[in-house]
Amino acid sequence: MAVAFTREEDYEARAADLPDRPISPHPNLVTASGLDAIEAELAAARAAYAAAQSEGGISADRTAMSRATRDLRYWSARRGSAQLTEPEDAAGTVQFGRTVEVEREDGRRQSFRIVGEDEADPARGSISYVAPLARALLGKAVGDVVEVNGGEVEVMAVR
Repeated sequence: MAVAFTREEDYEARAADLPDRPISPHPNLVTASGLDAIEAELAAARAAYAAAQSEGGISADRTAMSRATRDLRYWSARRGSAQLTEPEDAAGTVQFGRTVEVEREDGRRQSFRIVGEDEADPARGSISYVAPLARALLGKAVGDVVEVNGGEVEVMAVR
């Protein structure tokens, strides 16, 4: 029976020993909405940490405290390294923070906004500026064609 308790404690200790969230080596460029989202995540992490502490800290739930501490470290680092970046006045040029509409070789049209890594969500129409498609399109203008992953993409509009 003592072995059973030891094993449960070992599982809890391993679950509570969460690795840090990886920090990207790329500059942490953010849009204004991306900065707001980072600040909201940081506030949520602070609240989760405070809640974990008030509920007894490590002795009550090691996993919750570990998760809160890990998230607090991550979002603090991301907020500390955030570089608010707004598009320049060069209309018609694909830039960080702008929305670009492209047409693929098969005729599909796609529209997405180029944003920072933490705010990228392809399902919601935004991609990271370090994504291969975004990197290929940055600096291009309407009518330019770029090759990405063996296929061609034409810039149809920039907003």
